[in-house]
Amino acid sequence: MANINVLGYPSSAGAYCVGVEHSPAALRDAGLVAALQSAGHEVTDLGDLPVHLWRPDQERPLAQNLDEEVEALRVLVDAAAPLVTTDDRLLVLGGSCTVALGLCGAVASAGIEPHLVYVDRHLDLNTPDSTTEGSLSWMGMAHALDLPGAEESLVGLGGRGPVLQAEHLVYLGVELSGETTEWERDQVDRLGITVTTQAELVADPTAAALQARGALPDGPFVVHVDVDVLDFLDAPLAENVNGRNSGPTLVQLGEALDALWRAPGFIGMSIGQLVPAHAASDPTSLGRLVEALTPPGDA
Repeated sequence: MANINVLGYPSSAGAYCVGVEHSPAALRDAGLVAALQSAGHEVTDLGDLPVHLWRPDQERPLAQNLDEEVEALRVLVDAAAPLVTTDDRLLVLGGSCTVALGLCGAVASAGIEPHLVYVDRHLDLNTPDSTTEGSLSWMGMAHALDLPGAEESLVGLGGRGPVLQAEHLVYLGVELSGETTEWERDQVDRLGITVTTQAELVADPTAAALQARGALPDGPFVVHVDVDVLDFLDAPLAENVNGRNSGPTLVQLGEALDALWRAPGFIGMSIGQLVPAHAASDPTSLGRLVEALTPPGDA
């Protein structure tokens, strides 16, 4: 049994468009808190932080809504930092996947060196200089690591320099061939970042999760889950709908997350890029996601 603090981050400011800001409420409505309690965990639901919405940003098209996203993430860091301990677990319901930056900033602000397992089909290592997409949700880890071209205001969320060191970041579930840019792959090679691939995650979810965790130093670590890691046909949940017929099922993701919840040092998780409107095409998908996110009572 664990003591789990739940905090909502309903922000789409750094996303590709509106939609992900509805996910904290949708996960609660799908029974997440009740499922955690039924598994035997003590749950404190702290509600949601203020809502922030994506808008087309004509003034800063390559880093859209940057100022609003920085403000929202600083509020998240301040709210979440007191909840970060080695005795409790923190579950942050995003929002765009820049929520992972806020989670790591909170860990750093709590006096703990952030170590992160990043579960995603993408690397999110782009910068405003490396892509014309303009969405900060494709750039979170570039700013966590302070890569060349990163926006200075988004780098120091933990009250210092970059919130992550390259050796403290590992990936799980990345589809390297079709879902990453040449710039991102070059950064992975240059920095020696460990990537456990999508194929490895699908083939043996538990082994892949433990392989990713084992690439980090011992001690406290957190996990970020971007739901676009999933096969969109099994679970039509993500903002990015391109992951059809590739990626893990929700059952496979649940197996991987169970292994990470059980791993020594696990202290928290963030969830991003969920668009509840997409789930209307499969009314079972949100409930199955809740099952995947709920650790067993002995985790």
